Amino acid sequence: MKIGCIGTGAMGGAIMRAVCKKYDVKQIKVTDKNAKMGKAFAQETGATFVKNNKDVLDSDFIFLAVKPQFLSDVFEEISGKISKNSVIISMAAGVKIEKLESMATGARFVRMMPNVCAQIGQAMTAVSYNSNISAAEANKVIQILSTAGRVEVVPEKLMDCVTAVSGSGPAFVFMFIEAMADAAVRCGMPRAQAYTYAAQTVYGSAGMVLEGEKKPAELKDMVCSPAGTTIEGLAALEENGFRNAVIKAVSAACARSVELGK
Repeated sequence: MKIGCIGTGAMGGAIMRAVCKKYDVKQIKVTDKNAKMGKAFAQETGATFVKNNKDVLDSDFIFLAVKPQFLSDVFEEISGKISKNSVIISMAAGVKIEKLESMATGARFVRMMPNVCAQIGQAMTAVSYNSNISAAEANKVIQILSTAGRVEVVPEKLMDCVTAVSGSGPAFVFMFIEAMADAAVRCGMPRAQAYTYAAQTVYGSAGMVLEGEKKPAELKDMVCSPAGTTIEGLAALEENGFRNAVIKAVSAACARSVELGK
């Protein structure tokens, strides 16, 4: 199986690093308009760097890891040259499969939305595809992406929401961890230790949610003792609009994803 990737930036690079650890790097080609970055990625992973976008078109699965505003430039170079046997896997935020197909006549697409946690093999990735992708091809895409973390198939209508929750979400979580650490420093904890305590607390809490035995609200109640420290802190969060701020952040990111797809 041959795998190609157009773009080796933050997101494309994170996914492809995970892929290179699980698949034969001799069968993996990458390219990037920033040749220095692409060559450095190839040297790091053992993949083959090729000079232009057309050189990855002999791959069975081709990752398209470019920003929406650069899609037209890429398709201008490769449209009409893509084999009908190849599956293009697009990471372009907000860009629907219908629009992708209109930009590259005859090409077949899987749309995906990963997140930056792919860098440590803990991504949450969503995929959508149409009936021109076979079940076997879809399963192979999921298998490839599973090298970087968890993968789920979702209806395409949910992709803007996915972009906001899991695509943008890590930045919201990083800000929360930073704020927790700032508070710990204020209370007397050294900065490095504060980051460890805040990050491990978020990591462990997320693990409890993913176990699925209790809903987040139930887990929250488990920590709240009557007249204790936790309920006092929760009251302060509510007083300062924490829940509303998170809802507005995700909603704003979702709205921007819709705009990018137009």
